[in-house]
Amino acid sequence: MIYDHLKNISLYKGLSPALDVALEFIETVTPDIEVGSHPLAHGVKAVVSAYETSLVNAKGYEAHRKYADIQLALVGTELVRCKPLPQVVETIPYDEAHDAARYADCPGADMVIGDGYFLVVFPDDAHEPGLAPAGVPAPVKKVVMKVPME
Repeated sequence: MIYDHLKNISLYKGLSPALDVALEFIETVTPDIEVGSHPLAHGVKAVVSAYETSLVNAKGYEAHRKYADIQLALVGTELVRCKPLPQVVETIPYDEAHDAARYADCPGADMVIGDGYFLVVFPDDAHEPGLAPAGVPAPVKKVVMKVPME
């Protein structure tokens, strides 16, 4: 997992061509980007969504096998709870079509994305997005970069 500010993004470049594409995209993306899926080079795609954060994520944690996620709130802030995959209990087995398995809700490390802070979660990182920082639901516009693990 990586949790950092965009001002330090150059520290993470050079690890893989796909990761570089994703990092360069989030460096320049603006809040006026259209909601939807935006395919990029090296199998990377940007998924932009807008919704209201909530006090509870009914789906619990998720983890992927094929992709790493880079998450950045473009408007507002969002709390993403993280925990190492071996420390969560699977509730819904891995679905290859959606590249996700689901895990029970439990305490974890809380990361707030937005205001320039981004989060990278790898296949060994269970994460529970969509939560309201400070327990106050609010609108958020977010980009999730889906980065193939090579």
